[in-house]
Amino acid sequence: MPPASTGPLAGFRIVEFAGLGPCPFAGMLLADMGADVIVVERAAAAPGAQGGLERTATDRGKRSVVLDLKHPDGLQAAWRLLETADALIEGFRPGVMERLGLGPDAVAARRPRLVFGRVTGWGQDGPLAQAAGHDLNYVALSGVLSLAGRAGEAPLTPPTVVGDMAGGGLFLAFGVVCALLEAQRSGRGQVVDAAMVDGAAALSALVRHMRGSPWWPARREHNLLLGSAPFYDSYACADGHCVTLAAIEPPFYAELLRRLGLDDEDPARQHEHARWPALKERIAALLRTRPRAHWCALLEGSDACFAPVLDLDEAAAHPHNAARGTFATVDGEVQPAPAPRLSRTPARVPQAAPRRGEHTEALLRELGYTGAELEQLRLIASL
Repeated sequence: MPPASTGPLAGFRIVEFAGLGPCPFAGMLLADMGADVIVVERAAAAPGAQGGLERTATDRGKRSVVLDLKHPDGLQAAWRLLETADALIEGFRPGVMERLGLGPDAVAARRPRLVFGRVTGWGQDGPLAQAAGHDLNYVALSGVLSLAGRAGEAPLTPPTVVGDMAGGGLFLAFGVVCALLEAQRSGRGQVVDAAMVDGAAALSALVRHMRGSPWWPARREHNLLLGSAPFYDSYACADGHCVTLAAIEPPFYAELLRRLGLDDEDPARQHEHARWPALKERIAALLRTRPRAHWCALLEGSDACFAPVLDLDEAAAHPHNAARGTFATVDGEVQPAPAPRLSRTPARVPQAAPRRGEHTEALLRELGYTGAELEQLRLIASL
């Protein structure tokens, strides 16, 4: 039986074809919100097929079945599973599902209302559709990577976050839910083409709008969001830890100056670019005189717009995150808790990721397989 759930997507079944990165992340988001997500694992997967990880956080709350999609019996089992599903999600290169006989046209012919969710780096069409790539490439082509660099330095973004997870996985999950809602009205499924380059580009909507305005000047050294402004940057402390300041609005900037004891600095001169380098060095020198804990005690929770730079373990233990339950312990591992929060139909309590093929027999029995049929599929999957 599927995991018990009262989440907003309870009652929906999603079939996920096993892969890496964005597609499993989208499946995790859907499973967190109550969907019955079934991962179809390939038969005799090569060692390291999951990036060297047998069970990952992005598989939590799902069920796992092993099928050999290149064998007629395994393919037939996949079809029987899809006939019970509301949506399919996959992250292969364009054409792979078609070659397996499970492309959108074939699925629509047999299951017209099924939503077909696809996530790729470059999209299902276009000159780069068949090219290899990774997160950094998609963020670069979208124009978003260029927004992350300080003046005179190469741009840098957190790995896998902007392209794979946000631009790909998050937009795939959003598109699938949109299509599921529409299918309830029309009775018809459709293809969701979630390209990471498209999603990353969409994330830049506000910045594109701000270009050329005082909020996003053409010269990087005048751009307060790119590390040039003394009041918007990360700074090292005496103990080697770092803190962040982000006091953009005048009242918050004035509060920051007051708390740092910089009473001789005029808050009204906040945006005089010529003064930024000297003031930035002054603030940097000041923050290097005390450990991070000192600045947390002085600034955290105030209107100075301050936060310490925490590593992953520190973030999970921080009092604010602990109070909100931002992280959860799942099978002994600290993981981000489901987000966002819903007041009436909350997300499912995170459950451990399944072992590969853990639910194969149970799921096949749900589909009506018995006796010799099960044994035959077991033999196929073990090849």
